[in-house]
Amino acid sequence: MSSEQSLYEKYDLKQVINASGRMTALGVSTPREEVAAVVNTGLNHYFEMKDLVNKTGAYIAKLLNVENAVVVSCASAGIAQSVAAVIVKDDAWLLENLHTAPLEIPHDIVLPKGHNVNYGAPVGTMVTMGGGKVVEAGYANECSAAQLAACITPRTAAILYIKSHHSVQKSILSVAEAAAVAREHNLPLIVDAAAEEDLTCYYEMGADLVIYSGAKAIEGPTSGLVLGKKQYVEWVKLQSGGIGRAMKVGKEGILGLTQAIESYITLPKTTGQEMVDKMTPFIASLNEINGVTGRVVWDSAGRDIARTEITFDEAVLGWKTKAIVDAMKNGDIAIYFRGYRANEGKIEVDVRSVTPPQLAIVAQRFKQLFSGEKA
Repeated sequence: MSSEQSLYEKYDLKQVINASGRMTALGVSTPREEVAAVVNTGLNHYFEMKDLVNKTGAYIAKLLNVENAVVVSCASAGIAQSVAAVIVKDDAWLLENLHTAPLEIPHDIVLPKGHNVNYGAPVGTMVTMGGGKVVEAGYANECSAAQLAACITPRTAAILYIKSHHSVQKSILSVAEAAAVAREHNLPLIVDAAAEEDLTCYYEMGADLVIYSGAKAIEGPTSGLVLGKKQYVEWVKLQSGGIGRAMKVGKEGILGLTQAIESYITLPKTTGQEMVDKMTPFIASLNEINGVTGRVVWDSAGRDIARTEITFDEAVLGWKTKAIVDAMKNGDIAIYFRGYRANEGKIEVDVRSVTPPQLAIVAQRFKQLFSGEKA
């Protein structure tokens, strides 16, 4: 029995085919062997943690050609600690009394209304945890630079921009435009780029703090990365004596993410075209099923990621799309998809974390489901 099989059997765990992408609910990603090796080494050695945080941060900053960087426990922690950092700065009293601070201390965090999303948890919850108050600019389907600027007052501590497929994409100002507004009003710009693949572009556009998930595109252990201007990142580090204590990252996470970043920027990446090639036989199998149509679609946030969009003719199949999604999760092997458009009769398959044999299993499972066979 392999160690993988014994793990599933020991804890009676259900096997999963992750066709939804790098999602927190499924454990996000599978790090490379060299990353796992560094994690293991880190677990088995001691370090002065402040020294480890500073030296790895400096190493990452040099790799990415940015002023400063720090590893945190996850992207959500990065949002909370970045908000706290721009409010507290280096005020020792405020660091320990953040949530009882006088109201006159600037704590408003302005973001486009279409960016106040739930990505698995609400953005507003992370802002509140960091001592901030969300102020929405513009409308759900529109936010210009002028609308963003109109919400800035003496109580504003920062501008927050959520670069994500969860956010509204149309009629929203760009990161560069948000940075221009921030500079004009002498405010920091925080960009949450959790799942983004470019680790430097938002910093280069003028963001003061940029937050990434360590376990998504970078394929590191559960962790997060905050990079940006030197002073702001130093203020983020100070939060280890404030709210950051409740969301600290271990030595293995710090070292593992540092190695993952180095691997990420030096090793070849899977291209969107390679994803298309991988999914082509799968799409052909789907299109053999009456009432099912598969096609290639590209990432709505502009990343070089190709996915399979599956459209279900609910009248022909006699199935509602939500019921199809639930049935695929509840088989002997749990199969997960991107179900954001299930209300439209569509789901998406992210093939980055799926092998060709697993894609064949998915296609066969659809055929079984619509023929009434048991999985």
